[in-house]
Amino acid sequence: MNEIILLTISGDDRPGVTSAITGILARYHINILDIGQAVIHNTLSLGILIQVPKESESSPLLRDILFKAHEMNMLVRFEPVDGAAYEHWVEGQGKSRHIITLLARRISAEHIARVTAIAADHGLNIDNISRLSGRISLQDEGARQTRACVEFSVRGMPADAAALREEFLKTASDLDVDIAFQKDDIYRRNRRLVVFDMDSTLIEAEVIDELAKEAGVGDQVIEITEAAMRGEIDFNESFRRRVALLKGLDASVLERIAQRLPLTEGAAELVGHLKALGFKTAILSGGFTYFGHYLQQKLGFDYVHANELDIRDGKVTGEVVGTIVNGERKAELLREIAEKEGVRLEQTIAVGDGANDLPMLSIAGLGIAFRAKPLVRQSAKQAISTLGLDGILYLIGFRDRDSLQ
Repeated sequence: MNEIILLTISGDDRPGVTSAITGILARYHINILDIGQAVIHNTLSLGILIQVPKESESSPLLRDILFKAHEMNMLVRFEPVDGAAYEHWVEGQGKSRHIITLLARRISAEHIARVTAIAADHGLNIDNISRLSGRISLQDEGARQTRACVEFSVRGMPADAAALREEFLKTASDLDVDIAFQKDDIYRRNRRLVVFDMDSTLIEAEVIDELAKEAGVGDQVIEITEAAMRGEIDFNESFRRRVALLKGLDASVLERIAQRLPLTEGAAELVGHLKALGFKTAILSGGFTYFGHYLQQKLGFDYVHANELDIRDGKVTGEVVGTIVNGERKAELLREIAEKEGVRLEQTIAVGDGANDLPMLSIAGLGIAFRAKPLVRQSAKQAISTLGLDGILYLIGFRDRDSLQ
Protein backbone atom coordinates (compact mmCIF):
# COMPACT_ATOMS: atom_id res chain seq x y z
CA MET A 1 0.00 0.00 0.00
CA ASN A 2 1.20 3.52 -0.76
CA GLU A 3 2.37 5.51 2.26
CA ILE A 4 0.89 8.98 2.90
CA ILE A 5 3.12 11.58 4.56
CA LEU A 6 2.50 15.20 5.47
CA LEU A 7 5.60 17.37 4.96
CA THR A 8 5.71 20.69 6.84
CA ILE A 9 8.53 23.09 5.99
CA SER A 10 8.98 26.43 7.76
CA GLY A 11 11.54 29.20 8.06
CA ASP A 12 12.59 32.53 6.59
CA ASP A 13 10.83 33.17 3.29
CA ARG A 14 13.02 33.28 0.20
CA PRO A 15 12.67 32.47 -3.51
CA GLY A 16 13.14 28.85 -4.51
CA VAL A 17 12.03 26.94 -1.39
CA THR A 18 8.93 25.39 -2.99
CA SER A 19 10.85 24.69 -6.18
CA ALA A 20 13.67 22.94 -4.33
CA ILE A 21 11.38 20.68 -2.29
CA THR A 22 9.05 19.74 -5.15
CA GLY A 23 12.08 19.17 -7.37
CA ILE A 24 13.22 16.41 -5.03
CA LEU A 25 9.72 14.94 -4.98
CA ALA A 26 9.67 14.98 -8.77
CA ARG A 27 12.90 12.94 -8.96
CA TYR A 28 11.20 10.17 -6.98
CA HIS A 29 7.93 10.41 -9.02
CA ILE A 30 5.88 11.38 -5.95
CA ASN A 31 2.17 12.12 -6.25
CA ILE A 32 1.05 15.29 -4.44
CA LEU A 33 -2.37 14.92 -2.78
CA ASP A 34 -2.58 18.44 -1.34
CA ILE A 35 -0.40 21.52 -1.01
CA GLY A 36 -0.71 24.85 0.76
CA GLN A 37 1.61 27.73 1.52
CA ALA A 38 1.42 30.92 3.57
CA VAL A 39 3.84 33.73 4.41
CA ILE A 40 3.35 35.78 7.57
CA HIS A 41 5.87 38.54 8.30
CA ASN A 42 8.58 36.94 6.11
CA THR A 43 8.09 33.51 7.71
CA LEU A 44 7.16 30.75 5.27
CA SER A 45 4.99 27.76 6.15
CA LEU A 46 4.70 25.14 3.39
CA GLY A 47 2.61 22.00 3.73
CA ILE A 48 2.64 19.15 1.20
CA LEU A 49 0.65 15.94 1.51
CA ILE A 50 2.45 13.25 -0.53
CA GLN A 51 1.74 9.71 -1.61
CA VAL A 52 4.88 7.57 -1.60
CA PRO A 53 4.73 4.48 -3.88
CA LYS A 54 5.72 1.13 -2.35
CA GLU A 55 8.87 0.97 -4.46
CA SER A 56 10.04 4.36 -3.14
CA GLU A 57 9.47 3.69 0.57
CA SER A 58 13.05 2.49 1.07
CA SER A 59 14.52 5.28 -1.06
CA PRO A 60 16.54 8.21 0.36
CA LEU A 61 13.60 10.56 -0.39
CA LEU A 62 13.09 11.81 3.16
CA ARG A 63 16.83 12.05 3.75
CA ASP A 64 17.23 14.21 0.63
CA ILE A 65 14.41 16.51 1.75
CA LEU A 66 15.93 16.77 5.23
CA PHE A 67 19.36 17.67 3.83
CA LYS A 68 17.89 20.26 1.43
CA ALA A 69 15.87 21.85 4.24
CA HIS A 70 18.98 22.03 6.43
CA GLU A 71 20.92 23.57 3.54
CA MET A 72 18.26 26.31 3.26
CA ASN A 73 18.15 26.74 7.06
CA MET A 74 14.53 25.55 7.12
CA LEU A 75 12.76 23.33 9.63
CA VAL A 76 11.05 20.20 8.27
CA ARG A 77 8.65 17.75 9.86
CA PHE A 78 7.41 14.40 8.52
CA GLU A 79 4.06 13.11 9.78
CA PRO A 80 2.60 9.78 8.58
CA VAL A 81 -1.11 9.96 7.74
CA ASP A 82 -3.35 6.94 8.25
CA GLY A 83 -5.18 5.87 5.07
CA ALA A 84 -8.57 5.79 6.80
CA ALA A 85 -7.99 9.29 8.19
CA TYR A 86 -7.12 10.50 4.71
CA GLU A 87 -10.31 9.04 3.21
CA HIS A 88 -12.37 10.66 5.98
CA TRP A 89 -10.72 14.01 5.13
CA VAL A 90 -11.49 13.52 1.42
CA GLU A 91 -15.16 12.86 2.20
CA GLY A 92 -15.32 16.17 4.06
CA GLN A 93 -14.26 18.13 1.00
CA GLY A 94 -17.78 17.93 -0.40
CA LYS A 95 -19.29 19.80 2.55
CA SER A 96 -20.83 23.24 2.16
CA ARG A 97 -18.39 26.11 2.37
CA HIS A 98 -18.90 29.62 3.67
CA ILE A 99 -16.87 32.78 3.95
CA ILE A 100 -16.75 34.75 7.20
CA THR A 101 -15.46 38.29 6.67
CA LEU A 102 -14.31 40.34 9.67
CA LEU A 103 -14.03 44.09 9.07
CA ALA A 104 -12.85 46.77 11.48
CA ARG A 105 -10.70 49.88 11.71
CA ARG A 106 -8.15 47.72 13.49
CA ILE A 107 -8.41 43.98 14.21
CA SER A 108 -7.43 42.65 17.63
CA ALA A 109 -6.91 39.16 19.01
CA GLU A 110 -10.25 39.45 20.83
CA HIS A 111 -12.06 40.05 17.54
CA ILE A 112 -10.61 36.90 15.99
CA ALA A 113 -11.07 34.86 19.15
CA ARG A 114 -14.77 35.73 19.36
CA VAL A 115 -15.47 35.09 15.66
CA THR A 116 -13.65 31.76 15.56
CA ALA A 117 -15.26 30.60 18.81
CA ILE A 118 -18.72 31.20 17.35
CA ALA A 119 -17.75 29.33 14.18
CA ALA A 120 -16.46 26.37 16.21
CA ASP A 121 -19.57 26.32 18.43
CA HIS A 122 -21.69 25.93 15.28
CA GLY A 123 -19.59 23.09 13.88
CA LEU A 124 -17.74 25.11 11.25
CA ASN A 125 -14.15 24.08 10.54
CA ILE A 126 -11.69 26.77 9.35
CA ASP A 127 -9.81 25.72 6.21
CA ASN A 128 -8.05 28.98 5.43
CA ILE A 129 -7.47 32.45 6.88
CA SER A 130 -6.46 35.36 4.63
CA ARG A 131 -5.78 39.02 5.27
CA LEU A 132 -7.45 41.11 2.55
CA SER A 133 -6.41 44.54 3.83
CA GLY A 134 -2.94 45.94 3.20
CA ARG A 135 -0.17 46.23 5.75
CA ILE A 136 -0.21 49.47 7.71
CA SER A 137 2.96 51.11 8.96
CA LEU A 138 2.87 51.75 12.70
CA GLN A 139 3.95 55.31 11.91
CA ASP A 140 0.86 55.82 9.72
CA GLU A 141 -1.75 54.47 12.12
CA GLY A 142 -2.51 57.80 13.74
CA ALA A 143 -2.10 59.83 10.57
CA ARG A 144 -5.04 58.40 8.63
CA GLN A 145 -8.19 56.39 9.10
CA THR A 146 -7.20 52.74 8.95
CA ARG A 147 -9.20 49.71 7.91
CA ALA A 148 -8.57 46.02 8.34
CA CYS A 149 -10.16 42.85 6.98
CA VAL A 150 -9.58 39.15 7.60
CA GLU A 151 -11.41 36.45 5.65
CA PHE A 152 -12.07 32.94 6.99
CA SER A 153 -12.96 30.08 4.65
CA VAL A 154 -14.97 27.57 6.69
CA ARG A 155 -16.35 24.11 5.96
CA GLY A 156 -19.66 22.71 7.18
CA MET A 157 -23.28 23.75 7.58
CA PRO A 158 -24.50 25.37 10.81
CA ALA A 159 -27.38 23.47 12.39
CA ASP A 160 -29.14 26.77 13.20
CA ALA A 161 -28.19 29.47 10.68
CA ALA A 162 -30.48 32.04 12.34
CA ALA A 163 -28.81 31.54 15.73
CA LEU A 164 -25.37 31.83 14.13
CA ARG A 165 -26.32 35.09 12.45
CA GLU A 166 -27.76 36.44 15.70
CA GLU A 167 -24.49 35.69 17.53
CA PHE A 168 -22.45 37.37 14.82
CA LEU A 169 -24.71 40.45 14.95
CA LYS A 170 -24.40 40.70 18.72
CA THR A 171 -20.64 40.26 18.62
CA ALA A 172 -20.33 42.88 15.88
CA SER A 173 -22.29 45.33 18.01
CA ASP A 174 -20.36 44.51 21.20
CA LEU A 175 -16.93 44.88 19.58
CA ASP A 176 -17.74 47.66 17.06
CA VAL A 177 -16.79 45.49 14.07
CA ASP A 178 -18.65 44.07 11.07
CA ILE A 179 -19.02 40.34 10.45
CA ALA A 180 -20.37 38.94 7.18
CA PHE A 181 -21.32 35.29 6.63
CA GLN A 182 -21.81 34.21 3.01
CA LYS A 183 -22.17 30.92 1.20
CA ASP A 184 -19.04 30.38 -0.88
CA ASP A 185 -20.51 29.52 -4.25
CA ILE A 186 -20.05 30.51 -7.88
CA TYR A 187 -22.40 33.49 -7.52
CA ARG A 188 -20.36 35.06 -4.70
CA ARG A 189 -17.36 35.03 -7.02
CA ASN A 190 -19.27 36.38 -10.02
CA ARG A 191 -21.31 39.41 -8.95
CA ARG A 192 -22.04 41.68 -11.92
CA LEU A 193 -24.54 44.40 -10.89
CA VAL A 194 -24.54 46.70 -7.85
CA VAL A 195 -27.45 49.01 -7.01
CA PHE A 196 -27.36 51.74 -4.38
CA ASP A 197 -29.74 53.84 -2.39
CA MET A 198 -28.58 57.46 -2.58
CA ASP A 199 -29.46 59.47 0.54
CA SER A 200 -27.43 58.48 3.62
CA THR A 201 -25.79 55.76 1.53
CA LEU A 202 -23.87 57.28 -1.38
CA ILE A 203 -24.07 60.70 0.23
CA GLU A 204 -23.93 61.65 3.91
CA ALA A 205 -27.17 63.58 3.81
CA GLU A 206 -30.90 63.30 3.15
CA VAL A 207 -31.48 65.64 0.21
CA ILE A 208 -35.09 66.28 1.09
CA ASP A 209 -33.93 67.47 4.53
CA GLU A 210 -31.50 69.88 2.86
CA LEU A 211 -34.27 71.20 0.62
CA ALA A 212 -36.52 71.58 3.66
CA LYS A 213 -33.91 73.69 5.46
CA GLU A 214 -33.83 76.03 2.47
CA ALA A 215 -37.64 76.19 2.55
CA GLY A 216 -37.70 76.86 6.30
CA VAL A 217 -39.51 73.62 7.16
CA GLY A 218 -36.48 71.57 8.20
CA ASP A 219 -37.68 70.30 11.57
CA GLN A 220 -41.03 69.17 10.21
CA VAL A 221 -39.50 67.23 7.33
CA ILE A 222 -36.73 65.63 9.42
CA GLU A 223 -39.32 64.32 11.87
CA ILE A 224 -41.28 62.68 9.04
CA THR A 225 -38.07 61.34 7.40
CA GLU A 226 -36.85 59.65 10.57
CA ALA A 227 -40.22 58.03 11.19
CA ALA A 228 -40.25 56.70 7.61
CA MET A 229 -36.70 55.31 7.87
CA ARG A 230 -37.73 53.49 11.05
CA GLY A 231 -40.62 51.95 9.15
CA GLU A 232 -43.26 53.70 11.26
CA ILE A 233 -44.91 55.53 8.35
CA ASP A 234 -45.75 54.25 4.86
CA PHE A 235 -43.09 55.59 2.52
CA ASN A 236 -45.51 56.95 -0.12
CA GLU A 237 -47.51 58.84 2.48
CA SER A 238 -44.43 60.26 4.19
CA PHE A 239 -42.88 61.23 0.86
CA ARG A 240 -45.94 63.15 -0.34
CA ARG A 241 -46.21 64.92 3.03
CA ARG A 242 -42.57 66.00 2.91
CA VAL A 243 -42.64 67.15 -0.71
CA ALA A 244 -45.83 69.14 -0.11
CA LEU A 245 -43.94 71.16 2.52
CA LEU A 246 -41.48 72.28 -0.19
CA LYS A 247 -44.11 74.12 -2.20
CA GLY A 248 -42.88 77.52 -3.38
CA LEU A 249 -39.14 76.74 -3.00
CA ASP A 250 -37.01 78.45 -5.65
CA ALA A 251 -35.58 75.80 -8.02
CA SER A 252 -32.21 77.56 -8.12
CA VAL A 253 -31.33 76.08 -4.72
CA LEU A 254 -31.09 72.58 -6.21
CA GLU A 255 -27.74 73.22 -7.86
CA ARG A 256 -26.36 74.85 -4.74
CA ILE A 257 -27.36 71.87 -2.61
CA ALA A 258 -25.97 69.36 -5.13
CA GLN A 259 -22.55 71.00 -5.10
CA ARG A 260 -22.25 70.81 -1.32
CA LEU A 261 -23.49 67.23 -0.86
CA PRO A 262 -20.77 65.22 0.95
CA LEU A 263 -19.94 61.86 -0.60
CA THR A 264 -19.88 58.98 1.85
CA GLU A 265 -16.44 57.67 2.81
CA GLY A 266 -15.25 55.21 0.18
CA ALA A 267 -18.06 55.92 -2.34
CA ALA A 268 -15.83 57.21 -5.14
CA GLU A 269 -13.25 54.45 -4.55
CA LEU A 270 -15.89 51.73 -4.59
CA VAL A 271 -17.67 52.88 -7.74
CA GLY A 272 -14.35 53.46 -9.50
CA HIS A 273 -13.18 49.93 -8.79
CA LEU A 274 -16.54 48.41 -9.74
CA LYS A 275 -16.49 50.18 -13.10
CA ALA A 276 -12.89 49.12 -13.75
CA LEU A 277 -13.90 45.52 -13.02
CA GLY A 278 -16.79 45.69 -15.50
CA PHE A 279 -19.67 45.86 -13.01
CA LYS A 280 -22.86 47.67 -13.93
CA THR A 281 -23.99 50.20 -11.31
CA ALA A 282 -27.29 51.90 -10.58
CA ILE A 283 -28.82 54.45 -8.22
CA LEU A 284 -32.30 53.40 -7.03
CA SER A 285 -33.42 56.25 -4.84
CA GLY A 286 -36.48 57.48 -3.05
CA GLY A 287 -34.89 60.92 -3.47
CA PHE A 288 -34.83 63.07 -6.58
CA THR A 289 -33.52 62.50 -10.11
CA TYR A 290 -31.77 65.92 -10.19
CA PHE A 291 -29.32 64.78 -7.53
CA GLY A 292 -29.09 61.24 -8.88
CA HIS A 293 -28.00 62.58 -12.26
CA TYR A 294 -25.51 64.88 -10.52
CA LEU A 295 -23.89 61.80 -8.93
CA GLN A 296 -24.11 59.93 -12.22
CA GLN A 297 -22.04 62.62 -13.94
CA LYS A 298 -19.59 62.74 -11.04
CA LEU A 299 -19.05 59.00 -10.49
CA GLY A 300 -20.25 57.35 -13.71
CA PHE A 301 -23.30 55.29 -12.75
CA ASP A 302 -24.96 53.34 -15.56
CA TYR A 303 -28.55 53.82 -14.36
CA VAL A 304 -30.45 56.35 -12.26
CA HIS A 305 -34.03 55.84 -11.07
CA ALA A 306 -35.48 58.33 -8.59
CA ASN A 307 -38.43 60.71 -8.17
CA GLU A 308 -39.01 63.64 -10.50
CA LEU A 309 -39.62 66.85 -8.54
CA ASP A 310 -42.29 68.94 -10.26
CA ILE A 311 -41.06 72.47 -11.04
CA ARG A 312 -43.09 75.19 -12.75
CA ASP A 313 -42.08 78.78 -13.41
CA GLY A 314 -38.86 78.20 -11.47
CA LYS A 315 -40.70 77.08 -8.31
CA VAL A 316 -41.23 73.70 -6.66
CA THR A 317 -44.96 72.88 -6.81
CA GLY A 318 -44.99 70.42 -3.92
CA GLU A 319 -45.94 67.58 -6.28
CA VAL A 320 -44.03 64.59 -7.73
CA VAL A 321 -44.19 63.60 -11.40
CA GLY A 322 -44.85 59.91 -12.15
CA THR A 323 -44.60 56.81 -9.98
CA ILE A 324 -42.99 57.19 -6.57
CA VAL A 325 -39.83 55.10 -6.17
CA ASN A 326 -40.67 53.30 -2.94
CA GLY A 327 -39.36 50.02 -1.55
CA GLU A 328 -41.41 47.80 -3.84
CA ARG A 329 -40.45 49.89 -6.88
CA LYS A 330 -36.75 49.57 -5.98
CA ALA A 331 -37.02 45.78 -5.95
CA GLU A 332 -38.92 45.88 -9.24
CA LEU A 333 -36.24 48.09 -10.81
CA LEU A 334 -33.49 45.77 -9.59
CA ARG A 335 -35.22 42.88 -11.34
CA GLU A 336 -35.68 44.91 -14.53
CA ILE A 337 -32.06 46.06 -14.72
CA ALA A 338 -30.74 42.56 -13.97
CA GLU A 339 -32.90 41.12 -16.74
CA LYS A 340 -31.80 43.82 -19.17
CA GLU A 341 -28.12 43.16 -18.39
CA GLY A 342 -28.54 39.39 -18.54
CA VAL A 343 -27.59 39.00 -14.88
CA ARG A 344 -29.13 36.56 -12.39
CA LEU A 345 -30.41 38.06 -9.13
CA GLU A 346 -27.87 35.88 -7.31
CA GLN A 347 -25.16 37.93 -9.06
CA THR A 348 -26.49 41.27 -7.80
CA ILE A 349 -25.58 43.42 -4.81
CA ALA A 350 -27.95 45.95 -3.23
CA VAL A 351 -26.86 48.59 -0.71
CA GLY A 352 -29.10 50.79 1.40
CA ASP A 353 -29.81 52.15 4.87
CA GLY A 354 -33.58 52.56 5.24
CA ALA A 355 -36.67 50.43 5.68
CA ASN A 356 -37.66 51.24 2.09
CA ASP A 357 -34.46 49.51 0.93
CA LEU A 358 -35.33 46.15 2.50
CA PRO A 359 -37.32 44.80 -0.51
CA MET A 360 -34.31 45.16 -2.83
CA LEU A 361 -31.86 44.01 -0.15
CA SER A 362 -33.91 40.84 0.36
CA ILE A 363 -33.91 39.75 -3.31
CA ALA A 364 -30.31 40.66 -4.17
CA GLY A 365 -27.67 37.94 -4.04
CA LEU A 366 -25.84 40.12 -1.52
CA GLY A 367 -27.98 42.62 0.39
CA ILE A 368 -25.98 45.06 2.52
CA ALA A 369 -27.41 47.38 5.16
CA PHE A 370 -24.94 50.27 5.22
CA ARG A 371 -24.73 52.32 8.46
CA ALA A 372 -28.37 51.45 8.82
CA LYS A 373 -31.01 51.75 11.50
CA PRO A 374 -31.25 48.71 13.88
CA LEU A 375 -34.42 47.39 12.20
CA VAL A 376 -32.75 47.36 8.78
CA ARG A 377 -29.48 45.94 10.10
CA GLN A 378 -31.38 43.06 11.75
CA SER A 379 -33.36 42.31 8.59
CA ALA A 380 -30.64 42.54 5.92
CA LYS A 381 -28.41 39.61 4.97
CA GLN A 382 -25.23 41.58 5.71
CA ALA A 383 -24.36 44.89 7.36
CA ILE A 384 -21.45 47.34 7.29
CA SER A 385 -21.30 50.07 9.92
CA THR A 386 -17.66 50.52 10.87
CA LEU A 387 -15.98 51.11 7.48
CA GLY A 388 -16.75 53.21 4.42
CA LEU A 389 -18.57 52.00 1.32
CA ASP A 390 -15.35 50.62 -0.14
CA GLY A 391 -15.48 47.99 2.60
CA ILE A 392 -17.97 46.25 0.27
CA LEU A 393 -15.01 45.30 -1.93
CA TYR A 394 -13.81 42.97 0.81
CA LEU A 395 -17.15 41.11 0.74
CA ILE A 396 -16.51 40.13 -2.88
CA GLY A 397 -12.97 38.99 -2.08
CA PHE A 398 -11.14 42.10 -3.27
CA ARG A 399 -7.72 42.68 -1.69
CA ASP A 400 -6.05 46.04 -1.17
CA ARG A 401 -3.17 44.91 -3.36
CA ASP A 402 -5.65 44.41 -6.22
CA SER A 403 -6.22 48.17 -6.45
CA LEU A 404 -6.99 49.30 -9.99
CA GLN A 405 -6.78 53.05 -9.32
